[in-house]
This record gives sequence, C-alpha cells and structure tokens, in this order.
Amino acid sequence: MVAVLSLGLVVTYQSSGVVNFAHAALGTYSAFAFTNFRSTGRLVWPVFGVPDLDLGGRPTVITSMLAVIVIAGVIGLVLAVVVYRPLRLGSPLARMVASLGVMLYLIEVCATRFGPRGATSLVIRSVLPDRLVRLGDRIAIYQDRLWLAGVAVVSAGVLAAIGRFTRFGLATRAVAENERAAVMLGVRAEVVAGFNWVLASMLAAMAMILAAPITKLQPVETSMLVVPAIAAALVARFSSPLLAVGAALAIGMIQSEILYLQTIWAWLPDVGLQQGVPLVVILAVLALRAGALPARGALGQIRLPSVAIPRGARVLVVAAGALAGVVMWFGSSQWRTALIITAIGSLSALSVVITTGYVGQISLATSAFAGVSAFVLVKLSTEWRLGFPWAPLLATAVATLLGTTIGLPALRVRGLTLAMATLAAALAVENLVFPWSWLTGGVAGTTVPAPRLPGLDLDIQAIGDSYPRRAFGLMVIVVVTLILWFAVQFGRSATARRWLAVRSNERAAAAIGVAVSRVKLQSFAMSAFIAGIAGALVAYQQRTLSVGSFGAFGSIVLVAIVYLTGIGTPLGALLAGIMASGGVLTVAMGQEASRYQFAVNGAMLVAAAVLLPDGIVGRLSRRRTRSSRRSLAAT
Repeated sequence: MVAVLSLGLVVTYQSSGVVNFAHAALGTYSAFAFTNFRSTGRLVWPVFGVPDLDLGGRPTVITSMLAVIVIAGVIGLVLAVVVYRPLRLGSPLARMVASLGVMLYLIEVCATRFGPRGATSLVIRSVLPDRLVRLGDRIAIYQDRLWLAGVAVVSAGVLAAIGRFTRFGLATRAVAENERAAVMLGVRAEVVAGFNWVLASMLAAMAMILAAPITKLQPVETSMLVVPAIAAALVARFSSPLLAVGAALAIGMIQSEILYLQTIWAWLPDVGLQQGVPLVVILAVLALRAGALPARGALGQIRLPSVAIPRGARVLVVAAGALAGVVMWFGSSQWRTALIITAIGSLSALSVVITTGYVGQISLATSAFAGVSAFVLVKLSTEWRLGFPWAPLLATAVATLLGTTIGLPALRVRGLTLAMATLAAALAVENLVFPWSWLTGGVAGTTVPAPRLPGLDLDIQAIGDSYPRRAFGLMVIVVVTLILWFAVQFGRSATARRWLAVRSNERAAAAIGVAVSRVKLQSFAMSAFIAGIAGALVAYQQRTLSVGSFGAFGSIVLVAIVYLTGIGTPLGALLAGIMASGGVLTVAMGQEASRYQFAVNGAMLVAAAVLLPDGIVGRLSRRRTRSSRRSLAAT
C-alpha cells in the first residue's frame, strides 16, 4: 500500500511540484466509498449537500472498484485545475497548506458521510486472495501482501516505461526539470499536470481499496500513512518510480521485522517502534544529501506570505486581554471554558508564527513540543514534588531542548523537505514517547496536580457553573496576553529583521553577516518554548492526560488554521485561537455549527491558499495600508 502511495506522490510532484499530503486521505475516502457502494449499492459523493447515488441493488466487486477509481480520478482532475493550477506561482507553504486543507476536508467527509463506520475504525473484506503461504519452515506470509507488492512493482515498471518511452512521459520529465523551459518549447504544463493528477489519484484509490483489509480503515490514522510514503518518495528524490517502490517495500519489511522482534524480545519496549523508521529514513536522506527535493524551474517569482504587524497591535492585544478578563469574571461557564481554549490555542498558533511566519521554516511538530512539556510537567510535579511555577518552567525548558534538536535538519534544508522531517519527528514522538507508560501513564493516562501559589488556589476544578474557576482562567489570560505582547514587540526588533532576512534569502542574509544557522535554531527554540507553555496550560486545564492528548494530526490542523488567519503576524495567532474547536467562535455559532468544522476549515484553507496568501489579518492590514497611502496622496 505504501509503495503504491509513494508512486502517486512521485507523479504529482513531477508534474506540479506539489508534495500532496492529502494523497492517502483521498485513498481513504475511496476505500470507504468502495466498501459502502459494494455493501449497500449507495455511492457517497465527497461533497456535502449532494445526495447519494442509490442504484437499488448491490453492484459486483469489479463494478464497485472501477466506479470508485474513476471518481478518484475525477477528484484528482478537479484538484489539479481548481486548486493547484492557480498555485503554480505560489510558495511551497501555500501549496502545502492547500494539500492540508484537502486532507482535512476528506477526513471530515469520511467521518461524517459514512455514518458510525466513518467515525471509527472499519474492517472490510479482502478483494485479493488472503490465504497463508509458507516459504520454508520459518517464513509465512499472506497472499494479499504478495499481490500488493506485485501490483506496486508492476505499476512502477509501467510508470517508468511511460516516462522513458512516450511523448507524455518526456513532457512530464521536461516539466519536472524546468517548467519555464518546457512551456517555451510548447509543452502545455497544465495539461500534463492534469493527466498526472488523475493517474496519481487513481493509484491512491486502488492502493487503499486493495490494502484496506490488511489494516483497519480510520479517517485520521489511515490518512497519516502518507508519511512513510513521503519517506520512500524522498529516497527516490520524487523522480524514480522504481526506486520509490523499492524504498517503500524496504521500509515496510523493516517495520514488520520490528513488530516481530517485539514479540520475541521481551526487553524491547511495547511502543510503536516501527513508526520511527520513516523518521530515520528521512534524516538519513537529509544527512547524505542536502538537496533532497530536486530543483524545479518556476514560471515566475514566488511570493511568500507577508509579515505584517499593524499599528496599534500592542494596544489591540492588551485590549483583547482586558476584554477576555472581564468576560472571564462575569461570563457563564460555557464562555469561560471557550476563553481558556481560545487563549491556549492562540499560544500554540503563535509558536507556528515564530518559525514559519518569521523565518520561513515549516514545522509540523508543535503538538510534540506541547505534549513533551505536559507529560514532563506531570513527572516533575508528582515524583520530584516541584510546585508551580517551577515545574512548568522546567518542563518548558525540556520542550525547548527537543525543539532545538528537531530543528537541526533546518540547518541543511528548508521548505517542504523540512516539513516532511518535522512531521515524521512528530509521529515518532507520538508513537515512541507518548505510549511510554513510565512517562505518560500509557493507555490509562496520568493526572496533573493542580497549580497553587501561597495563598492562591489556581485549580480549574469546581462544581456546577463554577467550573472552570475564574482564578485559573485569569491566570491563563494574563500569561497568554504577556506572551502575545512580547511577540508583537519582538516583531519590531532588530533580531526580527535578521530573521526576516533569512526568511527572504538565506544567501543574502549570510552575505551581510547574519548567522543563518543560529537564527534557525533560535526560531525553533523559541517556538518550542511557546508551545511548551501551551502544553503546560493544557495539562492544567485537562488535569488528566492520555496517550492521544497530543497527536501529530493536531500540528497539521494548527499550521493550516494559522495560515488561514495570518501566519505572518501575532494577530493571526490570536484569530486562530478564536477559531479553535471549542473556542469563542464555536460558542458564538453554537455546537451544531461546529459539526462540520474540519470540512469548513479545509475548504477555507484551500480558498485562502489560492486567494488570500497573506491570511485574513494580513489581507486586512494590506488594505488598511493602501487606504492610508491613498489618503496621504490625496492630501
């Protein structure tokens, strides 16, 4: 399955320069649609509001499979034309966010349009033969695994032959190497991209339909299978189908061997060690060659989202904090809870603004930083008996150290390659560290002691409408307001100007004396520090933490939402907190309005990547600046 998914990633990157993070999510929808169509005769479209197609009877397996694969191809064509074609001149961040938006939308489609089966894991019947085959005395393997490997190898061979011996393949290679030169020679790049997106989407659908019986279908977890596929495609430099399949099969065999060794070697910890394999592969590729992604000749200049701190931003932050304090004191329990969620969400979003907005380093590991801080806080409070505020400060320092370590790949790469590395690191932390019962309590979870100061109880727990306690809410608001005020002030400093120079052009920044490596590590350290504070506040808010409290998927959602609101300004982080699930916007619109929040956010992200590259706050700031200039010109 991962091998076929990696083929689709290679195809889409060659034709349009997009690392499609939504690739496995499209395959997941296809597998759900196939299962539903095969068992009920109803074809569920991936569009909310469009009624299902009821054929009045159950189709055959072949008919169901062909119909869903064709629909996947149509979806791929729509994505190529409507989403990614307008982003040909967009930044790598814009293209990545667009794919994340599609990913969120498709996950919500699976979770809501297929009923209870979409919200939980689903086991389906196998399309391929699944008898157990023995190879010698010690090796036994199911037939469907062998069939999948064969499908992957044959598909790779066909793609390699097309790329080498056909005019379409030559056109695709020309676009991949230098799109500008290919267009000048008469190649219609948008047509090439459209055909390749159709092919990649059909491969994703076929892979997930065939492989779904091997693993349970679950919208989020199955969609995250794109990470090992990315690792395999990275080994192949997103250019060689045969090498990508070989790397994917090797990754799969290593993961299977690790699972086997965990059953026979008792000293191996019972955690997801196999999930660390993609991270090791990605780090090895980065260590061996800095240019992990092949360079492409763009059609024009690529513009990054602007960094804008409007006039009066400090006053706005203080006023927002004061208003939140008033509502916290006089508001109902529901509004107090929403304000706490919004405040902590703004802090998490600010950590993204620091690395991605100010320095241009795309990090998808924010949840890992927050989770490590939260779980370390529990150990410091329960076993070392450290009280508030020393325990959260020391836990935040540990998160800062982790952030600096994860930021080391940024010394060699940036952009999409760095995003892949940080996402793989976040998944490794989620599956290797968080299930560790000594640190996190395992499946049972762990309880956080309440924060207290001499003469002041800051516990969130209370009975009835007194929950959450106002003292805790005010403490959160004060902490978040101070950090947001510092971020606004920092954005106007000489240090921030050096960071922006690195974001704009690393070589030019180094030429004028900016220590580029130091700037990158500083940004990761500051981002992890802020995320660590957010994690500590989450721990005090939830009081009981479990393995799933800080998933890597949360980092993906966070980066996408911050891009929507404005990734180049701390005010964008404030708006991202307002839009957080369960936050102020959720309460204002009602719980029913948040039912399709992922789908709405995903659609808005795609629209923002195409139409609002500076985000909502950035767009408003630019309009205000233009209006001021017109007024000055008129006078």
